[in-house]
Amino acid sequence: MSRFIKDRTQKKGLAPGSLVFVGNQKMDTPQISLMDYDDKNLTESVVTDLEQLRHLKNLPTVSWINVYGIHDTEVIQKLGEIFDIPSLLLEDILVTDQRPKFEEGEKNLGFIMKMLTYEPDTYRISADQISFVLGENYVLSFQEKKANFFDPVRERIRSNKGRVRTSGSDYLLYVLMDTIVDHYLDIIAQIGDKIEELGNLIITKPDNKIASDIYQFKVEMNYLRKNIRPAKELLMIWLKSDRLFVNKKTMTYLNDLTDLVTQAEESIEVYNNLLIDGLNVYNTNNSNRANDIMKVLTIFAAVFIPLTFLAGIYGMNFEYIPELGFRYSYPIFWGVVLLVGGGLFIFFKRRKWL
Repeated sequence: MSRFIKDRTQKKGLAPGSLVFVGNQKMDTPQISLMDYDDKNLTESVVTDLEQLRHLKNLPTVSWINVYGIHDTEVIQKLGEIFDIPSLLLEDILVTDQRPKFEEGEKNLGFIMKMLTYEPDTYRISADQISFVLGENYVLSFQEKKANFFDPVRERIRSNKGRVRTSGSDYLLYVLMDTIVDHYLDIIAQIGDKIEELGNLIITKPDNKIASDIYQFKVEMNYLRKNIRPAKELLMIWLKSDRLFVNKKTMTYLNDLTDLVTQAEESIEVYNNLLIDGLNVYNTNNSNRANDIMKVLTIFAAVFIPLTFLAGIYGMNFEYIPELGFRYSYPIFWGVVLLVGGGLFIFFKRRKWL
């Protein structure tokens, strides 16, 4: 199955809001963790009974509920019932090839984003869908598999560093999104280094493998663009919305986050253009080399055509060819051959064709 779109056969004919998982199951059973905190206290726990989350909506503390593994529709449906998540947003959470998007509900806000990972050995980029639900004092995050993407955020909460423990759920969501965007920029920097190295090789050591490398990088850059460009739209729509549960101070950080996504988008375009230019230079070099070869072959042919003409005349099987009876015919023939060949060579050199 293509990375760019996944099989949605199971959803054919179903009503909007039907909860059907679309994607690859990456965990056997879902795992749910809870971090509940304020500026003075922190509670961490593994959630085994979803009902214990119901009271969190009424607490003054900030609650971060993280779900690893989203294939279990019953778990997703139960969380939707507890936190009043719209059925259409729950459906989007379960469909793992959603484009990044923002959904505004009456009691919470929904966000779909992509966490990207880069494999340096294969130059391949992969994506995991991460969904967020923002409420007045809680953030729900849904991840396809167990990963350490947000471990730095957890450490900041535990160590009470920065503003996260003294701010609301909106700031927590910003920090999580900022972590994702930082990954974008890091991946673009890594793959950008490889593209620039490839550009140098096109000039210094061109070979047939370069074309396949350029094609692979083009595919990866298009995959990056597919997953990053809508993230800017998401943030812009959020900033223009009613801004539920968002503190004015957090808006400044969200504007800065939008600038980072814009930087990522512009970098993708720059490297895409470098790949196009590199491919053009590669093709031009190949054409020039082919032209040089054809030029040499053409010059050789031009030199030997008159010589072949002379050899053809004196190689005919006529009984009477006057020159054949002359004692010095053979050395004269070679003299003429050398004179014609040398004259053509000098002519080509003066015209700078050699």
